[in-house]
Amino acid sequence: MVIKVDNLTGVEITRLIGEHLQGMEQHSPPESIHALNLDGLKEPDITFWSVWKDGQLMGCGALKELDSQHGEIKSMRTSSVHLRKGVARRMLQHIMEEAKRRGYRRISLETGSMEAFEPARRLYESFGFQIGQPFGDYKEDPNSVFMTKVL
Repeated sequence: MVIKVDNLTGVEITRLIGEHLQGMEQHSPPESIHALNLDGLKEPDITFWSVWKDGQLMGCGALKELDSQHGEIKSMRTSSVHLRKGVARRMLQHIMEEAKRRGYRRISLETGSMEAFEPARRLYESFGFQIGQPFGDYKEDPNSVFMTKVL
């Protein structure tokens, strides 16, 4: 797998972000969807990566700088045709390595509380993330799970 910074202009990544947003709409009420669209992912405080193998887009993920010591994981998504191949695990490792390289002391994320998000929560827990309180601009929400890891 090759992970590269992505400028979010390719057809494949546009499709994958669309799939990601559609999945969020399917499993979350509108007021609890915190996924970013393409324009949101192009903000200067966000670094976005795509995962490729043999010319195929396998997944993506992003890291948003909340402040000089705290980052947020955004838009982790594996293409539906590449599930259970270790894509999300590899992307999460990459994001965490980058967070450490930047000198962040902690990294956080928001994910859904519904059953559809259980695999994601298990992945984050396997990397040492713990359930915590809302961070940044998030508010308490029964449809959200907030997780943090001290680096």
